[in-house]
Amino acid sequence: MFAQVKYSKYHALGNDYLVISPENLAFELTPEKIQRICHRNFGIGSDGILFGPLPAKNAKFGLRIFNPDGSEAEKSGNGLRIFCRYLWDNQIVQEEEFEIDTLGGRVQGRVTESGRSVRVEMGRVSFQSEKIPVTGDSREVLQESITVADQIFSFCAATIGNPHCVIQLPEVTPEIAKQYGSLLEIHPYFPNRTNVQFMKVKDRQNIQIEIWERGAGYTLASGSSSSAAAAVAHKLNLCDSEITVHMPGGQIAIAISDDFTVTMTGSVTKVAEGLMSLEVFEY
Repeated sequence: MFAQVKYSKYHALGNDYLVISPENLAFELTPEKIQRICHRNFGIGSDGILFGPLPAKNAKFGLRIFNPDGSEAEKSGNGLRIFCRYLWDNQIVQEEEFEIDTLGGRVQGRVTESGRSVRVEMGRVSFQSEKIPVTGDSREVLQESITVADQIFSFCAATIGNPHCVIQLPEVTPEIAKQYGSLLEIHPYFPNRTNVQFMKVKDRQNIQIEIWERGAGYTLASGSSSSAAAAVAHKLNLCDSEITVHMPGGQIAIAISDDFTVTMTGSVTKVAEGLMSLEVFEY
C-alpha cells in the first residue's frame, strides 16, 4: 500500500473537490475513509471526492462522485467541471469535446480559456415524479405543497440525473437554506433524499439561489442545482432559455434547449496538488 496518496484540489465558485486517480490509490474508498478525507479539521477538507478517470463502456472516461458524508452522488455539475479541468491539466484532453460517464448518465465536456472555463452538457431535465423520484402518482411535480417544521412551501421537483427540490421565494438567504434545507433533504416525499434550492427570480435572464446539497449541507455553489433551478424557472415561464444563476460563490451560465437539455458554463480554479499521509486514518 502507498504510504501517501496523491491528490489534486480545485474549487468551482467555492464548491471544492479533491480529485484522486485510481492509479494513486491502493485501498477502497469506504464511507468512513471518505468522511475522514473530506473533514475540514481531521482530513484535507472538501465538499467531496472525484474518483477517476475510470474505464467506461459508453464514454471516454468514467467518474465516481462521493459526498463528504460518504454517500455516492449520481451527478455534480461543479464536480464535472472540475474533473474536466483536471483532465486538461494532466494533458489527457485538449479542446475537443469528450464524454464522461456518471451514475446520473453521460455528459459532454469541453475546456476553454486555457482551463479557466468549462462547458458541460448536463443532459435533459425531467419533472416526472417517477424519474426524480417523488412519491405518489405519476405526474410532473410542479407547484405542489410541502410542509417542514412550521412552514408550508410551494415546490417543484426535477432531475438532471440527481434529484432536486426547487422552492421559489420573494427573498432567499443562507439562513433559510440552513434552517429548512436539511429537513427537506430527508422529507418522505423524496425516497432517495434530495438536493434543495431556494430560488428568487430577479428578471427574465437572472435567478438567485441558496443551496442545501444532499450529503454535503449548505453549499456556496452547485452546477446541478443551477441547472435544475434554471430549468424550473424556464418551465414556469418565469425566465427565458438563457439564464445566469447567481450564488454566494459566483455565477454560472445556463442554456436550456426546447427539450430541456441543459448546457452549463462556469469557471474552475486550481487550488493545490499534494500528498495525503495514511496517518490521517489512524486517529
